Amino acid sequence: MKILLVEDDKTIASGLEYSLQQDHFDTVLCYDIQSAQKIINHEISSIDLCLFDLSLPDGSGYELCKLVKQKSDTPVIFLTAYDDEVNVVMGLDMGADDYITKPFRIRELLSRIKSVLRRYNKQTTIIKLHNIQINTLEGKVYKNGEEIIITALEYRLLLIFANHVGQVLTREQLLERIWDVAGDYVNDNTLTVYIKRLREKLEDNPQKPTLIKTVRGLGYKVGD
Repeated sequence: MKILLVEDDKTIASGLEYSLQQDHFDTVLCYDIQSAQKIINHEISSIDLCLFDLSLPDGSGYELCKLVKQKSDTPVIFLTAYDDEVNVVMGLDMGADDYITKPFRIRELLSRIKSVLRRYNKQTTIIKLHNIQINTLEGKVYKNGEEIIITALEYRLLLIFANHVGQVLTREQLLERIWDVAGDYVNDNTLTVYIKRLREKLEDNPQKPTLIKTVRGLGYKVGD
């Protein structure tokens, strides 16, 4: 999977490029509108997703988004320092698929990227969570490179967490999603059992989980 990243702050760009590559994405990095336009005009067919900073030294990410959408159906996510409704709406109206406001956590950005790619049926095959890897093509889970045997419902529950990194999911939300995906009846007590089993298989110390965290009074979330 190849991502076109356009960001003029070289420190931020370097950090994003490294994180994306660590998550098994190939990257094409540009620092301005002019160089990005060349990539879009000649290589957009090889690009799976675009990350555009909204404010660039020689123009706006809006220009790049418009050019991309004229040439292809490639998804676009804006990186913006402007957290106001006008800029957000303008970007979405131009065809952008999502936006994320700086400063942001890299795990949140990766979650947004994977969510958008799924909507476009450009499935990522490897999802990394700390020392856990999920190979969605094979339906297998690995911890520190060694395969972990989990049940079908445990796998589905883990995917739900993996697709919502950094987000708090209530027990009701988890039950609804498991029902939608599995088609099996899962009650509140059963959910507790499955979360316990997942922790026993995936956590280094199930009594002090660092992967699937409990948010007291709210639910659970996968930690960054």
